[in-house]
Amino acid sequence: MSVPVSGEGMTPDAEASWVPPVPLEWRAVVSAFQHGRRDPSLRITAHDAWRAVRYPSGIAEVRIVPEGVSASAVAGGAVRARSAQENRGAARGAGGPLARQVRFQAWGPGAAEALQDAPDWLGRSDDWSEFDSLTDLPALVQRMRSERPGLLLGSSGALPEHLAAAILAQKVTAHEAFGAWLRLVTRFGDPSPGPMGRTGELFVPPTGAEWTRIPSWEWHQARVDSKRRNTLVRALERESALRRLQATVPAGGPNSGLLRIESALRSIPGVGVWTAAEVLQRSHGSGDHVSFGDYHVAHNVGWALTGRRVTDREMEQLLAPWTGHRQRVVRLLAEGGATKQRMGPRLHANDHRWH
Repeated sequence: MSVPVSGEGMTPDAEASWVPPVPLEWRAVVSAFQHGRRDPSLRITAHDAWRAVRYPSGIAEVRIVPEGVSASAVAGGAVRARSAQENRGAARGAGGPLARQVRFQAWGPGAAEALQDAPDWLGRSDDWSEFDSLTDLPALVQRMRSERPGLLLGSSGALPEHLAAAILAQKVTAHEAFGAWLRLVTRFGDPSPGPMGRTGELFVPPTGAEWTRIPSWEWHQARVDSKRRNTLVRALERESALRRLQATVPAGGPNSGLLRIESALRSIPGVGVWTAAEVLQRSHGSGDHVSFGDYHVAHNVGWALTGRRVTDREMEQLLAPWTGHRQRVVRLLAEGGATKQRMGPRLHANDHRWH
């Protein structure tokens, strides 16, 4: 429950705290919502995270402060020999800091509403009990789940915002997608109503109406082609309907409800299975929606489970025994270092500014 805090200036408008069920890998959980390290709507430091959000009651800036932090995310601090594959996983963040309690501070008219949801951002509604009862999980998945129980799936409650970011990322490099998000949110979003917003470091993503009013030359400067621009505008014209759709399934809600949302999202021209999965993984913490069509996911899953690269269809068949929890399996495989060595050249960014 949020507690109003009196005062002026940069004194928070509300504060709250939450004790997670297990020591929480707070940085790994929060970073799933981040669209590049320079994401202007979510800043993560070594000691805290700052998020800019929009609610019916207004915009808010929320500071997430982990407390009771310990240094290792490996259960019991156990030390053992690691394979080269596991070391690749460790390099990407295994062993990160754990929080035994999280404190939230919020500013702005949406502060109280934001703090009602903030624990869900960190996995309050993420239920692993059914997953933990499975007996046929791959050895790497079992080991990662045992070693990293605090790697929860958060629910951001920001479906339209993640939809916009996912559309910007369609069929381009991460560098291109993150750059477009950074430029457009900074130029057309609203400064958040707290300390980070005051210094121009944090912005609330644009509303649906604001996305639709972005001039054509700004899309060009952001290196966004007309197909992605048109898809994004068409989708965000439905912002009110999207927020109502999001509200039909609470954080941690049943997979049947998420399938209804997926169907509605995919009814929007230009939104397919990959985009819908990218959104639902973040907006609702879906444990089942896999990013089919991703440039690397199928190859990495195939490499981990079969020792070879596989197609999307083959990956779907490999993951079928764990339907309902497929994204949990994929996430734990990735955190365990299940990545196929990349032999080809890097993709080059496309420049649409002069088209």
